[in-house]
Amino acid sequence: MSSLHKSRIADFQDVLKEPSIALEKLRELSFSGIPCEGGLRCLCWKILLNYLPLERASWTSILAKQRELYAQFLREMIIQPGIAKANMGTSREDVTFEDHPLNPSPDSRWNTYFKDNEVLLQIDKDVRRLCPDISFFQRATEYPCLLILDPQNEFETLRKRVEQTTLKSQTVARNRSGVTNMSSPHKNAAPPALNEYEVLPNGCEAHWEVVERILFIYAKLNPGIAYVQGMNEIVGPLYYTFATDPNSEWKEHAEADTFFCFTNLMAEIRDNFIKSLDDSQCGITYKMEKVYSTLKEKDVELYLKLQEQNIRPQFFAFRWLTLLLSQEFLLPDVIRIWDSLFADHNRFDFLLLVCCAMLILIREQLLEGDFTVNMRLLQDYPITDVCHILQKAKELQDSK
Repeated sequence: MSSLHKSRIADFQDVLKEPSIALEKLRELSFSGIPCEGGLRCLCWKILLNYLPLERASWTSILAKQRELYAQFLREMIIQPGIAKANMGTSREDVTFEDHPLNPSPDSRWNTYFKDNEVLLQIDKDVRRLCPDISFFQRATEYPCLLILDPQNEFETLRKRVEQTTLKSQTVARNRSGVTNMSSPHKNAAPPALNEYEVLPNGCEAHWEVVERILFIYAKLNPGIAYVQGMNEIVGPLYYTFATDPNSEWKEHAEADTFFCFTNLMAEIRDNFIKSLDDSQCGITYKMEKVYSTLKEKDVELYLKLQEQNIRPQFFAFRWLTLLLSQEFLLPDVIRIWDSLFADHNRFDFLLLVCCAMLILIREQLLEGDFTVNMRLLQDYPITDVCHILQKAKELQDSK
C-alpha cells in the first residue's frame, strides 16, 4: 500500500470520526474514489445516499429502527402472504367465492397473488443473470435471512413460488377458449430448462435470492412503478458493496441496508423507468438529448459526424443513463464511477458529462468509422481506464 493511499484512508477516517460529518469535505474526498479498506466505501455510500444522517450519535438507533422496519416488510409481504397461500382452500369445504382462484374481483387475494407472481417471475429471471462475469451472486451468503429460513415457519417462500409457477408453466397453459393444453408452454413464461432453477440446499441462500427479495419488496411498496427490467442492475452493485463489507456486523445487515439505499437512489432516478414520462423534462429522452447538446457544445465536429450517420442517442445512451453505466464496465469500474456520481452535488447532471466524456475519448475512432463500426463501438464500449473518463468529465464540468 502506497503512502499516498494510506494518507487518503487517514483523510477519510478523520472526516468520518467527527461527531458531525462535514458533508462537503466527504463529497470532495469521495469524488476522487473511496478506499474499500475498513468498510469506508460502504459507510460513505450510506451517508451520500442519505441513509445515514450526518450526526454520528444517531446512527445506532436509526440503523436498528430501519432494519426492524425491513424485517416487518418481510413479515407482511412475504411470510404472512405465504402462510395465507399455504392455508387457502386446504379442504374443498373451506373454499368460498372470495377465496376461489377464479374470482375476477381485483380485491381478491388470489388476484393479488397472481399479479405478484408475474412481477416475481420477471425479477427472478433478471437477478439470475446479475454480473455473469463473477460468481459472487451465485454463491451462498454468509448471513441468510433467518426469518425466511426458520424451519418453524411453514409458508410459501419466494423460492417455492418461482419453482412451482415455473413447473406449471412448462406443462400447462390455458388457451383463449379455456381449454387446457398439456403440451404448450405458457405464452409469457418462456422458462429456461429446469436445471437452471437449481438452488442451494435448504438453510442456504444465494446472493441473487437476497437481491430478488429486495426487488420484490420494493415492487410491493411502490405499485406505481413496481419492477422494471434494469432495476436489478442498479441494486446489484449496491448489494455487492454492502455484502462484501469487511465489518461483519454491517455485512450481516447488507440486505436491509441495500434496500433503503436502493429506495433512496430510485427516488432520484425513477423517472428514467416510467415510460409515460419519457418525453417530459424529467424523462429519459430529455436526458439523452442533453448528452448530444453538451457534445455539440464541447466537440461540434464529433457531434456533426454522429448526426450525419444518423446515430441517435437512443441507440446507446438510453442504457448508459438508465442503468448508471452498470452494463458498460466491469463491476469494480462501475463501483469506482458510482463513487464520483454519489459524491457530486448534481450527480445525474454529472452522469451526462461522463457520457459525453466517453464519446470524446473515442472521438478518433468514431470520426473514422462508418455507421456499423460506430454502433458496435458505442454499444460495446472499449476497455478503458474509467479514471480517465471521470477526469475528462470533471474537465467538462469545470469548463462550463
